[in-house]
Amino acid sequence: MNVTLITHTPLPEKTVAAAAKLCYSDSGVDTLMENMSDEKAEQFVDMLAGFGHESPVEHVTFTFGIEGVSRSFLAQITRHRIASFSVQSQRYVKQDHFEFITPPAIADDPEAAAIYQNSMDNAIKAYMSLTDRLQKKYIPELMQNGMSEKAARSKAEKMAIEDARFVLPNACETKMVMTMNVRSLRNFFRLRCCNRAQWEIRAVATEMLRLCCEAAPALFRTSGPSCCYGGCSEGKMSCGKASEVREKFRAMRGD
Repeated sequence: MNVTLITHTPLPEKTVAAAAKLCYSDSGVDTLMENMSDEKAEQFVDMLAGFGHESPVEHVTFTFGIEGVSRSFLAQITRHRIASFSVQSQRYVKQDHFEFITPPAIADDPEAAAIYQNSMDNAIKAYMSLTDRLQKKYIPELMQNGMSEKAARSKAEKMAIEDARFVLPNACETKMVMTMNVRSLRNFFRLRCCNRAQWEIRAVATEMLRLCCEAAPALFRTSGPSCCYGGCSEGKMSCGKASEVREKFRAMRGD
């Protein structure tokens, strides 16, 4: 897993504070930004958090590069719909030697790891066999329709991997660029930094939060799983480790 913060809205705290102040001021945006010190912006952001006034934070976005994650992770993260995603395509990128993600519980068990490796080997063999078979089928068909051999081979490969990818496992490694606004990120962290979240998305979410805290600490001062700023939202399904979780995220935020 590799998570990087590619970029974010410049002056994030000032942007949020100015957007909120504009609602109640006859001053222009430039004036509000010029008169906003870093300290005042931070204080105003804290005040907004206390009010539960969240719409101004939607003006600030963070863009992340996420690599070394599984297609299973992709299925989970795209459930967070107020976000933008650009994902490496299995339709256009041939997976002839695909990387795969191994769950820790399997990696720690030699027998399970051997079964898992065998499954991955079989998947790649099936993928390559299907790709070759379909490609051989499509080349003459395309050439009969007037395409040159070179163009037919290129087109046939793309057509072949489009269907061959159906045998690829959820373990397949993928890469993406994702952008979220701060309001969506806070909700994402509340759900996915929780101990009850699946291990892979929890690891990514925790690293994303760490990067956000470095870039805009005031905006993420109370971010983390629900138990960090109130009671556990999991009810009877609670992990029972709220104190440990709170301490972990306090340390991350430098509280």
